[in-house]
Order: sequence, then structure tokens, then C-alpha cells
Amino acid sequence: EFWHTNAKRHLHSLVKFVKYKERMYSDVGAVFMDEIYHKIELIAAECNGFVKTSQIEAAGISRGVIKKYVDNGSLERVRKGIFVPADADIDEFALLQIQCSSLVFSYGTALYVWGLTDIIPHTFDISVPQGENISRLLRDNQKIKAHYVMKGFYDLGITETQSPQGAVIRLYDKERCLCDLIKDRNQIEKQLYVQAIKDYFKSRPDVRKLLKYGKAFGIEEKIRTYMEVL
Repeated sequence: EFWHTNAKRHLHSLVKFVKYKERMYSDVGAVFMDEIYHKIELIAAECNGFVKTSQIEAAGISRGVIKKYVDNGSLERVRKGIFVPADADIDEFALLQIQCSSLVFSYGTALYVWGLTDIIPHTFDISVPQGENISRLLRDNQKIKAHYVMKGFYDLGITETQSPQGAVIRLYDKERCLCDLIKDRNQIEKQLYVQAIKDYFKSRPDVRKLLKYGKAFGIEEKIRTYMEVL
């Protein structure tokens, strides 16, 4: 009886010890996972709220951990290999940009961001270098109108500003947008065309830059005509 009682006590103590260890390791694991998640949040904060699988792996975090966060709702997969932390507001401008690093917002979309038109774009006008393969981008996003630009003109006028939701985005400056409108006039909606040109010259136009771009595109005389009229 004595030995039986002692054995029961020993077993009971052993079970308590095992449970304690399990709880301890579970708590340590939770803290460790929280540190990992914080690291992912920091990466996302530097990338307009998004984080790519390649960025997570470069930080020494395995794909298995990514899957755990997706399964428990801490991360949301928005595109293949692209995630956002839970409950994050998704900026469509930033989402497109992280899918294609060479993407530049242009034409009507850029004019809207610059406040040179009040016509809300129903599609995203983007420009990419001629020959660039953006088939996946077009497949994943139905609201895109792509413009393929000769490489000699692609870089002209690229700048950065904030999207309507506050993300840092790449787009063409006002002068480049005006040049694109003028050289492609036949393809541009009349209301957008007239409003953008009038509003640009009502603001503080950078005439020197506009003429410089115009010369590069061979439309300098057309620009001078608008300047005389407006």
C-alpha cells in the first residue's frame, strides 16, 4: 500500500511537471512567434503595407511560419506570394505597384492623383517599358489599361507622390502627363483632355520642363500654341 501510494504521488508529480514544461514551451513559442510576426509587420510597414514571400524568407523566416500565420488569420494572402497583416487597409495603387516594380501610373490615373481632373478613373492607366512581360499582372487585375513605352522615353518624368490612401507610388509628373495627352490626343476622352490642359496652365506650370519634354516627343510647337491660347 505504501509503495502504491508513493507511486501514485510520483506519477501525479510527473504529470504536473510535464504539463508545466508544455505550458512553458508553449509560452516561449508564442513569444517567439510574436517576435517573428513583428518582424513581418516591420517589413510590410516599409512596403506600403505589403510583404512578399521573398522578403520574408530573406529575413530568415520559413514558408512554414508564413502558412501558420495565414491559417490563424494573422496574415492575408492577397496575391500569389504577396501578403498583408490582418485587418490592414489595402491600397490598390500600392498593390499593383508591388506586383510590378517597373509600373508607372500615367495618363488619366496620374492626372487624377495630381488633381488635374475630377474624373474618377474606373481603370488604372499604367506605363511599362516596351517588351516587358506583364501577363500575370493583367491576368490578376482586370481594371488595368497598359501603355507600352519605348525605353528611351520610359524614364522621362518619373517621380513619386502619395496615393489617395497615402501609399508612396511612382507616377509620371504633370508635364509628362500633358505631353502624353497631346501626342495621343485622338485616343483621349475630350473632357479629360480639355480639363487637364486648362487646369495645368491655371496652376503653376513649369513651362521650361514642359517645353523640354515636348521637344523630346516632337510636340514642342503644339505646346507653344496652347501656351498662347491659354
